Amino acid sequence: MFENLSEKFDRAFKVLKGQGKITEINVAETVKEIRKALLDADVNYKIAKDFTDKVKEKALGANVLTAVSPGQLLVKITHDELTQLMGGDKSEININGSPAVILIAGLQGSGKTTFSGKLANYLKTKKNRNVLLVAGDVYRPAAITQLKVLGEQIGVEVFADEASKDPVGIAQAAIAYGKASGKQVIIIDTAGRLAVDEEMMTEIAKVKRAVEPQETLFVVDSMTGQDAVNTAKAFNERIDYDGVVLTKLDGDTRGGAALTIRSVVNKPIKFVGTGEKMEALDVFYPNRMADRILGMGDIVSLVERAQENFDEEQARRLQKKLAKNTFNFNDFYEQIQQIKKMGNIKDLIGMIPGAGKAMKDMDIDDDAFKSVEAIIMSMTPQEREDPAIINGNRRVRIAKGSGTTIQDVNKLLKQFEETRKVMRMMSNPAAMSSMMRNMPKMKR
Repeated sequence: MFENLSEKFDRAFKVLKGQGKITEINVAETVKEIRKALLDADVNYKIAKDFTDKVKEKALGANVLTAVSPGQLLVKITHDELTQLMGGDKSEININGSPAVILIAGLQGSGKTTFSGKLANYLKTKKNRNVLLVAGDVYRPAAITQLKVLGEQIGVEVFADEASKDPVGIAQAAIAYGKASGKQVIIIDTAGRLAVDEEMMTEIAKVKRAVEPQETLFVVDSMTGQDAVNTAKAFNERIDYDGVVLTKLDGDTRGGAALTIRSVVNKPIKFVGTGEKMEALDVFYPNRMADRILGMGDIVSLVERAQENFDEEQARRLQKKLAKNTFNFNDFYEQIQQIKKMGNIKDLIGMIPGAGKAMKDMDIDDDAFKSVEAIIMSMTPQEREDPAIINGNRRVRIAKGSGTTIQDVNKLLKQFEETRKVMRMMSNPAAMSSMMRNMPKMKR
């Protein structure tokens, strides 16, 4: 996410590296590089120019503290301006209503149906709401099937009337059903439409008037760059939506849509989709996104995801096992499952300050744990419980059973032992303290 943009910003700030003070000349050079980076990210020229003019004005008007280098100051100013450009503060979804009705609109292929499922899952698991999904796309038969499959996957009921071709009637019937069955939130998925298709644009406006939703969300594919911004503007003029959802932000996106939609349509970005899994949906925080664009990581989001997915009781149990040195492959496997729940691995790495830059050329996919899991599952229960018994013959059998090599098995056993040592050390404050005291005595 935003790898190219982050790299170009980084290059821009290097202009000021080693400079003792901010001058008109070195700021102008840095700002020129920032503007170039924004234009390459598919940001509209006027917005890029206004943005860099503000950065330059603030940089030249700022007093540089002796403790802060000119480069650090410019990063801070750029960060604050990026945050404002993307909306300043996060914007909550409005789910007040009996029931609350949420209307989903957007272009063909923007990921509306998948987002509807993700939103239902988010409201059910994070907000504890009883949700009803409504299949309002009467033109694409596969859309109804897709929504039903997603509903089943996340345990949310789907309302569908496959005999009807009237989206307004379906939406009204769904709301009546939702009220009668005690649903707290009703999410209406609608057909994808082109901004130039007058008939379809009139239809979505009619649906909105008929159901009077608490929230209308416009879903846009962030990979379409500046086109996405123009489409968002056309839709907003017709249906006056409440917020934007950016999908496919985990792809090879240049970031122009994320950076400029807010300033063009004056509507907040409320959610971003960061993967295909139903859990791959994040509330949009402009300041955290600015952190990530400038290569600062996003530790707050990483900690939040960990807190949501890690079981406290399990953590206590693990601590006891570490203290007694009985941490085994069953526990290791359990930890892998917990990490996988947190989302896309590359996305998680990008949240660690500096790590995204260090690992930008590495090909890390969601199957990163596949071979590790296969090796663990090829062990006998006794081997998982007591890894010390895994001798040469057992390693050969495990490699064959998991479809890996003996080298892979040896590597995992070595990594497991190293992980166990580090985790044991971290769970023992006295050992940690001793290690810290002895650090200066270590030979370089």
